[in-house]
Amino acid sequence: MKIIAFAGYSGSGKTTLIEKVIPFLVMGGHRVSLLKHAHHEFDIDQPGKDSYRHRHAGASEVLVSSSQRWAIMHELRGAPEPSLEAQLGHLSPCDVVIVEGWKNHAMPKIEVHRKLNDKPLLFPDDRNVVAIATDEPLATALPQLDLDDAEGVAQFVMTYLGLRKPLLQVVK
Repeated sequence: MKIIAFAGYSGSGKTTLIEKVIPFLVMGGHRVSLLKHAHHEFDIDQPGKDSYRHRHAGASEVLVSSSQRWAIMHELRGAPEPSLEAQLGHLSPCDVVIVEGWKNHAMPKIEVHRKLNDKPLLFPDDRNVVAIATDEPLATALPQLDLDDAEGVAQFVMTYLGLRKPLLQVVK
């Protein structure tokens, strides 16, 4: 699995950009997974549902499965948060993992910067930033990608990670 992170401050547009980039990677024939870090308590379960009730009864893990999808919820119950590497081990094999969050982790990153967000840039202090998706020109030698050009960002990701290009099929 090849890994690229989208890093930046809240409100920079990371989630929106990733949401627009993924379809281009998939259309390019690549299997994509996403690992998102939440800085706050979150719950994908709903009060009253059986799985919620089982977790709150004390189950360490609850796996919910249907013909469309499955999800596993794992309660830490006071244990430390697992590392990024440990979380990557839970993913099925894929071509590329997009990581959102873990901005202080050492991995290749596309910094997402929006001028109106008025937040400091990461790249001057983070050597892991390999490009910047931005809506303003910046004084850097790093590649600058148009924040509104998801296809261009996806192409950069494929090139940077050395992902194979899909074979063209000749239709007769």
